[in-house]
Amino acid sequence: MTLILTVLHVLVCLSLVFVVLLQKGSGADMGAAFGGSSQSLFGARGSGDFLSKLTAGLATVFMITSLTLAFFSTRPGDGKSVMDSAPISSSTSGKGAAPAKAQESGPPVPSKSVPAKQEEATEAPQAKPVPPPPAPTPEAKP
Repeated sequence: MTLILTVLHVLVCLSLVFVVLLQKGSGADMGAAFGGSSQSLFGARGSGDFLSKLTAGLATVFMITSLTLAFFSTRPGDGKSVMDSAPISSSTSGKGAAPAKAQESGPPVPSKSVPAKQEEATEAPQAKPVPPPPAPTPEAKP
């Protein structure tokens, strides 16, 4: 529904711009004073009535679609987030990955896809403690 209204809104917007550009400006009557006349296409009254009514109609439809789209965009949703339906990635493994479900207390169970020996080999080696630097020795004064 929103997509159809958006497409209609854009079409009405472009049509409104086109119709407004077709209308003659306030200084267009000066050309008729010097012998030029464009009344032969739309009749003796010119295009003023037809284009002004078309502009008013398009402006009305434009305002209705604007208000309808604004109404649909501010309606409260069903309370679901996009992230609620996101698939859980199995490629994230290691100590930094958050568990998908709360685990019960007990020993950790290795995953089925990685053997236990290989799992131990892939863990990062623990850093060995570095001994403190030696204490400074007193220097002999000459």
